[in-house]
Formats: sequence, structure tokens, C-alpha cells
Amino acid sequence: MSDLLTVSGLTVRYGTALALDRLTLTVARDELFVLLGGSGSGKTTLLRAIAGFVRPSLGRILLDDVDLTGLPPHRRPVNMMFQSYALFPHMTVAANIAFGLRRRGVSRVDIRRRVEAMLALVRLEGFGDRRPEALSGGQQQRVALARSLAPSPRLLLLDEPLSALDQALRRDTRAELVRLRRSLGISFVLVTHDQDEALGVADRIGVMRDGRMAQVGTPVELYESPADRFVAGFLGAANILPCVVDGCSVALPSLGVAVRSARPGVAGPGLLGLRAERLRIGEQGLVNQVVGVVAESAYAGDALSVLVRLADGSVLRVNRSLTDGLGAAAVESGVTVRVGWQPEACMLLPE
Repeated sequence: MSDLLTVSGLTVRYGTALALDRLTLTVARDELFVLLGGSGSGKTTLLRAIAGFVRPSLGRILLDDVDLTGLPPHRRPVNMMFQSYALFPHMTVAANIAFGLRRRGVSRVDIRRRVEAMLALVRLEGFGDRRPEALSGGQQQRVALARSLAPSPRLLLLDEPLSALDQALRRDTRAELVRLRRSLGISFVLVTHDQDEALGVADRIGVMRDGRMAQVGTPVELYESPADRFVAGFLGAANILPCVVDGCSVALPSLGVAVRSARPGVAGPGLLGLRAERLRIGEQGLVNQVVGVVAESAYAGDALSVLVRLADGSVLRVNRSLTDGLGAAAVESGVTVRVGWQPEACMLLPE
């Protein structure tokens, strides 16, 4: 798969604040690439720089090997869907979708055909004569998406497109985005701070921190093999324990025990990462085990989140699946338990 977008050495400053720091990134053709990061990580600044709304002080932005860095937004074959949707309240749905086409001088006949095609694409046939105020949040989101897609951009940028929707609607709309991207065959770059959203839609994810890429990879690569403590903690619930690595043997000095990893790590001091859902309480036959006391537990519908305090004062979070109901999964605070896991659950990270 060849690259559509290449960002190299991009630096953006707001006064003395460094928003992007020599950032490099590639996005392939027909790829849904997700920029994931916390507030202030630089993900929206990067999106706006690609769209042309922010001018970098250093670096280049190439689309199909054409340098876009100095071009204004209207001259880039790129469209951006904003977090607020920014629909025109005085216009109908059809007029909102047609807005960009009119500015490009497209004929009325072609505009009508394109608007009808876009309404069908986002499953809003028959809504063309309505105003935005008469639509639900999910419907407004789809109108904004249709307007962004109407001019047939080669790259679509989406800034937190699902943030205004409730949880159930977010889930449905995530599936719609994946369907649309596949049916259209164009590349999407989507910004979010929601890890579940990123894992659910992305072909690849770029985790951002302090204006740089902390790690880029597929959802499986990032979740199973995080590059460091930051990525492990940002993408999923990860317990982190200090350790000393010697091949597949992992000593936990503060607990006075050694455990086994399925994969060897870099010899010396490091960190052991353990996903909360891969730990078990009270199960027999697990290779690795430590003892602790239940500090508290919280019911979350599909899982029970249990905090177990170890002898050195550190705490392990264990997520117990409730596929068979609460029943045997319930544990009382103050009870001494064994927490176990298999060697395949060990993630060995740099110190």
C-alpha cells in the first residue's frame, strides 16, 4: 500500500509554546488513520496544519508527492470536518451539503445529483428540505460528513467527530465511518482522545505526546506491544511494576518474587506491564502469581474492577468479566487473594 500523505519534520509554535516538534508521519491510500492523544498533545494542531489552517515554521506536507505546505486551505484537495459540525442554521440540509460545490462553480444539475448521492450515502434520503435544528445530533453529524465528502476530497480530516454523541450513537456511528471509508476508497485522518473509538475504527493509530509521535502501529501492535509506559497506560488499563529482566525471567524485587515472560526483554532494570483484563483472582494453574489484599471493587456492568494491594503497597487492577453474571466474580474488601497470569500477558517496557 503506497503512501498518500507524508508529513516530515513538522514544527508549529504558538508564541513560545511548541505545539508540534519535528513531527513525521505517513498515511497510506485507503487508510483510516487515527491520531490519539490527550489534551495539548498536538493532535488537532497537526490536523489543522494538514488542512492549511495553521502554518508550520518548519517541515513539509506532501500529498501524492505534491508539496502543500504553502498552499491555502481552498487550494488543497483536502476537506476537514470540525468538531462542532459548523452547519449553517439558515440553510436546508441539501443547501449545507451543496455549499462547497457551489463555491467551486459546479453546475446546478451536477450539484443536485451529488447532493442526492451524498444523502443516500449517509442514509438521510428525504431529509434534504429540513433545517439542522430539526435533526438529532447523530443526523447533524451525518450531514456534516456528507458536506465534507461532497467535493470528493482525496483526504478527509475529522476532528473529534463523535464527541457530541451519546455512547450508543457513538458506537453506531463508528461503524458508519468504517463503512463509508471502505465504500469511498479515500483516506481518513481522525482525531480522538477516546481509546475505544481509536481501537474500534483505525487501520493504524498514532499516539501523540508533547507534539511528537510516541508510537505508530496497528491497534493490535500498540495494545499488545506498547513502546513505553506512556503508550501502555494511555491505550488500555495497564498495571506497571518495576522489575529486573534477565531473558524471560522477570524479577520483582519489591515483592521478592520472580515471574516468567513468554518473550525475552532487554536485560537490566525495566518495567513489567500487565493488562487488567488478563489477570485472574484465585485461579489454579497460572504460571505467575502474587499475593495481595482486596482494597476495593467497582461494578461496571460487563466487568468487576477489583483493586488488589500488594505487600510493597503497589496496587493491581484486575478486571473480572461478568459474562455469567456477578455471582462467583464478587470479592469482599480485606480478603487475601492470589492474582495470577500467564507468561503471554507480560509486557516488558523500558524503565
